[in-house]
Amino acid sequence: MLNHLIISCRKKHDDRQSANEGIIDFMQYTEEQLQQVMDAVQAGAGYRAISRDLVEKLARVELVKRANLKEAVKATRSALHQAVGAYRERFDVRKIQRELDELGEGADEDSMKNFCLRAMRFHASTQERLAVLEIFFHQTLQGIAPVRSVLDLACGLNPLALPWMPLAENAPYHCYDVDEDLIRLDRSFLMLQARSGQAGLCDLTTGIPRQKVHLAMLLKTIPVLDQQDKEASQRLLDSLQAEHILITFPARSLGGHAKGMPATYEARMLQLVEGRAWRLQKFIFPLELVFLLTK
Repeated sequence: MLNHLIISCRKKHDDRQSANEGIIDFMQYTEEQLQQVMDAVQAGAGYRAISRDLVEKLARVELVKRANLKEAVKATRSALHQAVGAYRERFDVRKIQRELDELGEGADEDSMKNFCLRAMRFHASTQERLAVLEIFFHQTLQGIAPVRSVLDLACGLNPLALPWMPLAENAPYHCYDVDEDLIRLDRSFLMLQARSGQAGLCDLTTGIPRQKVHLAMLLKTIPVLDQQDKEASQRLLDSLQAEHILITFPARSLGGHAKGMPATYEARMLQLVEGRAWRLQKFIFPLELVFLLTK
């Protein structure tokens, strides 16, 4: 059964501090001030469940650049909104958790699927995929089906799409995100599905899960990583121990504007695989550009 504990893939404190040595020399604030900024940021309802490590990392960056703590708090919240908040602004995850708990283990397949569809409407990333959900995973994964194991990174509510995925009956499902509320919901769902695996907190710019899997998924994740650390996506793709990686990019902004995004993101994908003996398959959906990378 799914591990009941939240599994953190963060690096040890000493490793993280060593990696940040180039920044520490320039810090002009105390650890007490850092904690004040972090506490103020997470006092907001939308950020209480976000990984403390991610809040700390962004707060350190903003404290160096800002004139006072108030500006640092505002800038850190803005950075968090870009990274995670924009995707779940309208989502009361705890209400959905209660609904899932009420369904319980006795729910039939249709009732569970209906719950999944309702819940995924509240998260922007999965909501955009609902119109093509019946064909999305079938088309993109039919060449490697049945999928023997999954590592779903920056997963959001994507694990709730599991009933539509071509998975082997006993395929373990590992999922990670920076939002503890989402991970708690995903864990509960996977337990009801009797799926083995792990669910935990992970900031992909500082730590990468090491499970060896048949398929890893990075759905609309690379643009978010690029905003935080331009090298993070390349490190991630090089380090993942996966035979295949399903990678998607948004074809439109959350506001509905295309802005040449498919061409821009295809160029980014080609840049990430340049010089590597990897194979790409491309799929185009109305709101999503998709690549299946085979290492």
